[in-house]
Amino acid sequence: MVTEFAPVLSLAQRFSSVREETDRLFGILNASVLYARPIPERHRIIFYVGHLEAFDWNLLRGILKLAPFHTEFDRLFAFGIDPVDGGLPNDQPEDWPSTHEVENYRQQIRQRLDAALSAVTDSEELVQLTNIAIEHRLMHAETLEYMFHQLPYSGKVRLDAPAAVASGVIAAGIADVPAGMTALGLDRKLGQFGWDNEFELHTVEVPAFSIGKHKVTNREFAAFVEDGGYTRRSLWGESDWEWITKSQISHPGFWVPAADGFRYRGMFEEVLLPLDAPVYVSHAEASAYARWEGKDLPTEEEWHRAAHGAKPPAETRKLWDAPVVGSHHALRSAYGVEGLLGTGWEWTSTKFAPFPGFEITPAYPGYSAPFFDGKHYVLKGGSVRTAACLLRKSFRNWFQAHYQYVYAGFRCVAR
Repeated sequence: MVTEFAPVLSLAQRFSSVREETDRLFGILNASVLYARPIPERHRIIFYVGHLEAFDWNLLRGILKLAPFHTEFDRLFAFGIDPVDGGLPNDQPEDWPSTHEVENYRQQIRQRLDAALSAVTDSEELVQLTNIAIEHRLMHAETLEYMFHQLPYSGKVRLDAPAAVASGVIAAGIADVPAGMTALGLDRKLGQFGWDNEFELHTVEVPAFSIGKHKVTNREFAAFVEDGGYTRRSLWGESDWEWITKSQISHPGFWVPAADGFRYRGMFEEVLLPLDAPVYVSHAEASAYARWEGKDLPTEEEWHRAAHGAKPPAETRKLWDAPVVGSHHALRSAYGVEGLLGTGWEWTSTKFAPFPGFEITPAYPGYSAPFFDGKHYVLKGGSVRTAACLLRKSFRNWFQAHYQYVYAGFRCVAR
């Protein structure tokens, strides 16, 4: 799927549309939590309030010939964090500007950008930069939801009602995928918008394999937990075992221990564990489960091969939680694999690395290259909270192996 925006919309209107999405999202929060850090590996929420506008400003100011007006905030809100090797931020709420200062900064940026954008003619470079800004904001909308999901319920108000999750035993099912070629990436010559790590288009030969028709469910993962999966050293890699033992991890991050087992931590309330919805786990937990089954996680190439013919959903960002597996018949691939796009990110065994022909995007040199470190893994497919333009099959997401907060599940493969 190619990222496209209706030509009748001006650049300023495009920004206005995606800003409305993130403004509504921040509308979930009570003011009392703006300086909270719900995920230890991330900045406090107040950073992201300023970051979305600062990113747009730092990206577009040059081409629009706009003079800086607050260089300190331009630097402060420029870059997020993704600490490795256990290094966590230790700043305090008082280290950050007041909400009034941040809001004033945001509004001044919007006024300056909108005035400049309404007065210029679209150029190829400006459209490219606009697409970067829009997709950056839409990606942050989802990662902000991961943060907001971890906040206490008293710090949030409902934006809309959480999705009702039905239950019913779903037959697991295996799809056999024959050997063949699969294409990854985008063709730079076609002029489609994509991030630097999506290029260049290339084909690879994939041997035959079998893969789960559905993502592994909470019900299936519960069997792993009940069988002592988190206490069996043989199922975990060395660094993964060190992580779960040091952090005392004994169940998925979205599960809440209860007297009768586990409940599910929804965005706005705890609910009964939806047994037949996909389980959300870290890469380490997904890998351990796959070993428990005597299988593996798919490679990025295998995921692409399995997804041949799959179409993304017509609507996105309507639900807060993934629908049960087996309800994605319209999203089935040519090989009978269901729910590959828009029902939950899917971990692969592939470490995030450049494709052949990779070129850094000069306007955003830090997007991909700093994460080609062997510590991040590729995710594919998109969640129910992923914007439609990001559900193209070439899009590559990535996170570290021990990050439990992504709306990400997995499938197992046998070769």
